Amino acid sequence: MIASNRNPFNMVVIVAALGYFVDIYDLILFGIVKDPSLRGIGVKEEDMFAVGTHLLDMQMWGMLLGGIIWGILGDKKGRLSTLFLTILMYSLANIANGFVQNVTQYEWMRFIAGVGLAGELGIGITLVSEVMTKETRGMGASIVSGIGILGAVLGFMVADLFDWRVAYWVGGGLGLLLLALRISVYESGMYEKTKAEKVRRGDFLSLFTNGQRLKTYLACIAIGIPVWYVISQLTIHAAAYASELGVNGEVTGAKSVTFHYIGASLGSLLFGWISQKLSSRKRSLALAVGSLTLFCGLYFTIPGMSAAFFYTIIFMSGISMGGLWAVFMTVSSESFGTNLRATVTTTAPNFVRGTTVLISYCIAQLRPENGLVLAGIIVGAACMALSFTGIFLVKESHGKDLDYMEVD
Repeated sequence: MIASNRNPFNMVVIVAALGYFVDIYDLILFGIVKDPSLRGIGVKEEDMFAVGTHLLDMQMWGMLLGGIIWGILGDKKGRLSTLFLTILMYSLANIANGFVQNVTQYEWMRFIAGVGLAGELGIGITLVSEVMTKETRGMGASIVSGIGILGAVLGFMVADLFDWRVAYWVGGGLGLLLLALRISVYESGMYEKTKAEKVRRGDFLSLFTNGQRLKTYLACIAIGIPVWYVISQLTIHAAAYASELGVNGEVTGAKSVTFHYIGASLGSLLFGWISQKLSSRKRSLALAVGSLTLFCGLYFTIPGMSAAFFYTIIFMSGISMGGLWAVFMTVSSESFGTNLRATVTTTAPNFVRGTTVLISYCIAQLRPENGLVLAGIIVGAACMALSFTGIFLVKESHGKDLDYMEVD
């Protein structure tokens, strides 16, 4: 069967969405339990920001490596087997995170978890794109993103009720339970078709040997960069920004992450619907980045706002962020042939996530002379500019036939 499923709630979508749910649970859980977990292993208060940033960077380096590994495997060995291998790896890593006793153990567990977390979304979106019709695949990807993003909300609830170690163990257990659904999912017909053809699959380096292919790939990555700027800086470190902005009332990273991701879940579904109604990925992307730029501007420029209003802005920026992420993933999957689709759809979001390291570095360099707020504004403006450039350069992919190969 090749791209013939019109039901947006088919078993492939459900499994991919639940996989991403657990993926996001672990990915964001660190941001939620960062402070209590660091205190629990003896990190001093004055070192919290630096150590927390370092651990997040280790996770992102793992995701950069994992994105390449899982993407290549997805094109060479199959979408389905790779999808469940990633779920197994990050589930076991999640459990191991609950046993760490010092920073060194913690940083390596975050790295290993990052490798595992890197593959689920890209492989899941690739599978969804290939088993659904061109008319419905956009909504399928948005449902995966919208449901999956709610994993962050569950992370907050579990972390609020239980010790941070238990929160990690819960995530690992959920992932292992998800593996039982493997028997209900079938491999992509488009991928099966490539096995009978003499074409190179999963050739990551081929993305850099063709000018048009490289331009499209870099444009896709550029589109998604604001997502992790907003998450890693304005949301996870919301307490630090709120302090410098003079926000009235207590602001915590945990609540900020929760409100942001509730908004992101709604935004994924909303902008998926918008892209279908407009029959255009590019216009829905422009709308998402434009509105995200507006909310970031409000975040930095309203003096003396209340904590409640600050959280509202974080929630609204989440709507735009979720929409941008869902449509960005769809465009990445739709822009390349079957023999490279998993490689691109898995590596592109992880290179976007990996820009967190560069974003953190730039803000750290700018902060001493300019302060955290101005540093955040400068880096944020650069991220938005790159995203708009990527939208301009990428080709419209709505309604595109995906049953083709990338050949030189």
